[in-house]
Amino acid sequence: MKTTKHTIIYILLLVVTLSGCKKYLDDASVNPNDPEKATPGSLLANIEVATFSNTSGNLARRSGIFIQQLAGTDGQMIELANYQILEGDVTNEWTGIYNNVVINCNIMNADFGEKNPYFNGIAKVLKAYNIGLATTNWGDVPYTEAGKGLSDDIMAPKYDTQQSIYASLQTLLSEAIADLEKPAEANDYFPTGDFIHGGDPAKWIKTAWLLKARYANHLSQRNAGESASLALQYLENAGLTGTEDDANAVFGENGNELNQWYAFEANRGGYIRMGAYFIDTLKASNDPRLPFYATTDNDGLYTGSDVDPGLANIAASAVGTYFGSANSPAPMATYVEALFIKAEANLRAGNTAEAATAYNDAVKASISQITGASDAAYEAVFANETSESVNLSKIMYQKYVALFTQNEVWTDWRRTGFPQLEPNPSGFVSGIPTILPTPQEERLYNPNAVNVTNVLNKIWIDAD
Repeated sequence: MKTTKHTIIYILLLVVTLSGCKKYLDDASVNPNDPEKATPGSLLANIEVATFSNTSGNLARRSGIFIQQLAGTDGQMIELANYQILEGDVTNEWTGIYNNVVINCNIMNADFGEKNPYFNGIAKVLKAYNIGLATTNWGDVPYTEAGKGLSDDIMAPKYDTQQSIYASLQTLLSEAIADLEKPAEANDYFPTGDFIHGGDPAKWIKTAWLLKARYANHLSQRNAGESASLALQYLENAGLTGTEDDANAVFGENGNELNQWYAFEANRGGYIRMGAYFIDTLKASNDPRLPFYATTDNDGLYTGSDVDPGLANIAASAVGTYFGSANSPAPMATYVEALFIKAEANLRAGNTAEAATAYNDAVKASISQITGASDAAYEAVFANETSESVNLSKIMYQKYVALFTQNEVWTDWRRTGFPQLEPNPSGFVSGIPTILPTPQEERLYNPNAVNVTNVLNKIWIDAD
């Protein structure tokens, strides 16, 4: 029986992924000894918690070090800061996306989707989000055959080109929107197990349109005009009104529920510190977000560590309380990001007045969200652009600051070259990495794998 087979595999994945995460499963009434009674709510809970790990775990730490918001100062983070990334170093992240999210999204579609379009739509949005993480980190990755070992016995999925994946993500998100627009009575169950939007289909529709805008914007180097036009159209469709529409990873205060920045520092204190470039630019501009982004050092100052681990300062500032407390949420797709996409796309489309307005709004919204108040002095200088003064460098720097801790910033840097960063001069390669190596298990056991060993290879969206 396909459903039983899927459910048993799901239960096993649930145990592996969520051992100790009781709070996350309080409303997911699953008896692991009775797999026939697994619910779409418990399955969705599993998908979301795995997504939270993918959002704020190693992928975020790694990209933060690459783009110098952070610095690797001890342990394995020194190897990362030296751009020494081996095929065995990325296995957990790959598994987190494909085993813990994609497979379960496919099960949701097969076992519950037909009679539960809201669950189905949410799963499609989360699958698109995670495949987006995969392709921006590894380039060509499995998509069309991914996670189909259970249903179609495809144990060696083919790798799709990044170009085709971006088209497929748009299709998947459009399908999700169509599911989520169906009437409530079309569902056997109202969505439970949803920690992001509480099962609200309207908010999920907004998130889906925002992700469509994100992925359209990623194609700025491939088709600048169409990329801008589509991104703006999708943002208009999204109708985001404020930070209340944000999609965030959420955390608790016990065991495996903890925010991953907090847990990493608790378990590996001193391995990561704030980057000197990031801290120095925030200090130079009197950025009001600094005390929220970073802790003070032992001298009560805000300091960053050098990009070269040979000059590491373990006593430098750590990730601050806004993102690094035990239960701090981690942003996935937000109103502030939408405003920056709007600014960039309008600039690319030649709508410089609209670009300036969106940019100013984005900076103000970020400051208000992070600090809880506006900052007239800072905004008078850095959120006061006009059609004549706004430019890509300003937009991308402020987005770099506003999207601190998000993998998206590494994608932006590769697309645009902003901010302009100097690589670690002692690195194992001669530049900042632009792609992750193919995981060892894929190279060994998937004959269809596209084997990447050079971390300076460009991914398709980063064409010059």
